[in-house]
Amino acid sequence: MRVRNIPRRARRVWSGLLQRSGLPTRRFARTLRTAAGRPGDRAHLLVAAPGAGNIGDQAMLEAFVAAADRPVTIVTRRDDDFVLPPDLAPRARTVALPHLLYGDGVEHRGDVRALGGLLGEAATVSIIGADIMDGVYSLRPSVRRSTIAAVAAELGFDTTVIGFSWSPAAPAPAREALRRAGAAGARLLLRDPASAARVRDLGVAGVHETADIVFTDERVAVDLPPELAALPRPYALVNASGLIARTVDHGVEYAGLVADLRARGIHVVLLPHVLRDSADDRAACRTVRDAVGADGVTLVAGMLSPSVIRRLAAEAEIVVTGRMHLAVMSLAQGVPAVTLASQGKVEGLMRLFDWPQLCVAPRPGMSADIRAVVADVLSDAGSRERVRLGTERARERARVNIDRIGAGGGAVRADSSGGSIDGRATT
Repeated sequence: MRVRNIPRRARRVWSGLLQRSGLPTRRFARTLRTAAGRPGDRAHLLVAAPGAGNIGDQAMLEAFVAAADRPVTIVTRRDDDFVLPPDLAPRARTVALPHLLYGDGVEHRGDVRALGGLLGEAATVSIIGADIMDGVYSLRPSVRRSTIAAVAAELGFDTTVIGFSWSPAAPAPAREALRRAGAAGARLLLRDPASAARVRDLGVAGVHETADIVFTDERVAVDLPPELAALPRPYALVNASGLIARTVDHGVEYAGLVADLRARGIHVVLLPHVLRDSADDRAACRTVRDAVGADGVTLVAGMLSPSVIRRLAAEAEIVVTGRMHLAVMSLAQGVPAVTLASQGKVEGLMRLFDWPQLCVAPRPGMSADIRAVVADVLSDAGSRERVRLGTERARERARVNIDRIGAGGGAVRADSSGGSIDGRATT
């Protein structure tokens, strides 16, 4: 170990020990409890997921705002973490509290007090749970999200943690923080049967089995961007996950899949779903394109809006993805989505569709498994009907996420506004 890394490592160890002592959590709760106002009726308060280049996070946020029966105050880390489309932008405002979930010291305490002030306007308090509640990715923000839910519920706010997954590897502080939230009266909406069972087994109260909130949003873009509207038909959507790319070479594993699709006359659209430095799908998708060549392949370069993703998915023959929310949006359009499982969250999703074979373990050598499942799906004349029945079940369960904030359901079609959040469509 390099000498210059010793102080950093020591700080990390000390921070972990302090977090496990529970002292920072108690201080956080005390500050928020002191600053919070009383429940109101002016707006719904939503603590958003990280966003900042994650189309799944964007889709969850949009689904919430589309369903809300009054204005939404969205708490984010940065002002530009999300860009709401024109049909939703007038219905929400964003308040950036950069130190609330990730910070320390005076700035952190200031943001906690600011959140307390926002609570005074809230008819409901919601936290997007997704895959960030169990502390596997980052412990401290997970504990703080659960602590916000616990304090808000204690103070009488109608409090919900919106559909989330739960890993069997969740560390003890995350388990204890969620237990406190449930005991305080927060509704804990687990978005798949496997996650719900894991949390119930911990003895946590307030557990409701649901499905992902994105299933409730049926807004579909009227038009695709010109570059995508001209795609050769038929086509398949193929996503290479930057997260999975840390351990798996997609260029090697997807080469056979692309060859199989080309042999069937199916054009391949390489579609990134998370576009940020920490786990960039664009780099993983480029690796595939470089490995297989550009013939019969389109690489999407920009971040598409969820309504455009739905439109694009609706016209696909099949989807192969390492990102769960691309699977959700594809399944919601009646299209089978072969999905690489990560963090224990995809297996439960496929239980809702009674089709466990659509879930493939990401590992070196996974190519044969993916190709076999894709071949089976494309040869099954009843695959679309099977997905449709699963989608009906998922949508019904998912409505639990929005029943406290309004009747739900945005317009069936939405203006694509060029179809790209960042203005770039394809290369």
